[in-house]
Amino acid sequence: MNNSRSLDIALLLMRLAFGGLMIINHGWGKLQKLLDGPPIKFADPLGVGNPLSLQLAVLGEVICPILLVIGLFTRWAAIPALITMLVAAWIIHGGDPFKEQEKALMFAVAYLVLFLTGPGRYSIDTWWKNRQMV
Repeated sequence: MNNSRSLDIALLLMRLAFGGLMIINHGWGKLQKLLDGPPIKFADPLGVGNPLSLQLAVLGEVICPILLVIGLFTRWAAIPALITMLVAAWIIHGGDPFKEQEKALMFAVAYLVLFLTGPGRYSIDTWWKNRQMV
């Protein structure tokens, strides 16, 4: 297998793993909380209000990871996901031991890599780009 194909498979696995795990283990509960409606009890680390904080968390932990999994608007979707993880690591868990920050930082690094590299060959982004060229 050549290096290009290996990289494309690695990027696909990264998108599936980090996007899927974020949705399942972190975002789904927040989405349910958002859909349950008021009163919303959620942390407000940026001082924008509890409802907006929850909506931003759902954006970064559900909506954007879905886009990452399917490889649609990958670089753009990685930005809110990355910011959400940096807020989780440095603000929500800022006073906690590093062990509590580590998971958010690992997700942040994965999202930064996807922002820098793009989705790879096995994505809707690449399919769309190649479709446009025909």
